[in-house]
Amino acid sequence: MSKTIREELEEREKEILSPFAALSSKTRGRQIAEEECPLRPAFQHDRDRIVHSKSFRRLKHKTQVFLSPMGDHYRTRLTHALEVSQIARTIAKTLRLNEDLTEAISLAHDIGHTPFGHAGEDTLNEIVSGGFNHADQSLRVVDRLEREGRGLNLTFEVRDGIVKHTKGKGEILSENTEAMACTLEGQVVRIADIIAYVNHDIDDAIRGGVISEEDLPEDCLKYLGPTHSRRINTMVNDLIRESLRVGGGRLALSKEVLSAIWNLREFLWDRVYENEIVHADFHKATKMLRELFYYLVDHPNDFLSLTQMESLYDPLERCVCDFLAGMTDRYVFALYEKLFLPLPRRIW
Repeated sequence: MSKTIREELEEREKEILSPFAALSSKTRGRQIAEEECPLRPAFQHDRDRIVHSKSFRRLKHKTQVFLSPMGDHYRTRLTHALEVSQIARTIAKTLRLNEDLTEAISLAHDIGHTPFGHAGEDTLNEIVSGGFNHADQSLRVVDRLEREGRGLNLTFEVRDGIVKHTKGKGEILSENTEAMACTLEGQVVRIADIIAYVNHDIDDAIRGGVISEEDLPEDCLKYLGPTHSRRINTMVNDLIRESLRVGGGRLALSKEVLSAIWNLREFLWDRVYENEIVHADFHKATKMLRELFYYLVDHPNDFLSLTQMESLYDPLERCVCDFLAGMTDRYVFALYEKLFLPLPRRIW
């Protein structure tokens, strides 16, 4: 019996990938068993499901750092995911890791993020029983919320990479194995996420007039480079070079570059992410999110009507949280206006 195209591609992975790479044929499987695609290996199939999901498309209208920017060149959650994917794939390809797995995790790592960026996440975490975390929500989206409640039924390795990509102000290269993805591909995405945002958030902050080139820490410029592209290139090359030097299936950065990335991230937290100029409008926006939450919890019939659901699939608070977390920035504005603001009367 002749091999399927998928099986031939799986054999090719065994021939060309690193011994430390995750093989599609060796996946730990899906939560629900299903017939394998005759064309696509498992991780490629996952990537395709993510790209075609509604939650992924909505990322194009979700805040990255700046709320509803007027310029066309500011990042959104979608463009951030694409930049993470590009950086992570470059690293994975050079280290002979599984690009399909790397890309799938990259594209889905923020798929459960709230409107209004981390301000929206912090708001839901404050008001929802049990709290809220965008990494956990991303896993909830692919497991349960997509495809009208059936979920995307992704492989274990992709799901693991999604839920363990986040680090906040935590370590860039953590020694805590429980905090790190079980695959090198997932660990690559964690670092690629940092490389992407510390660079594009600088670019957007300069574009928005929050900081200038002259404000950037001199030691960071010394080790990483004076331009956006040079800094990304330095970080990626250093990660690849040091990981190959260390070997043994471990990711590594030189002390100088790791320190410079850490300092650059601290600079962004201090001068951009916690800057009142950036946060001024988020205070208003998250007030809208908070009021929508309490209104929908107090009016379950209105909630069911808005979502076109016949019944709740979980406790009301959690269902409302899912609804709000899935909204785009502009949908929050539109729904708030519809529910709380008087409509102007036309006089003919």
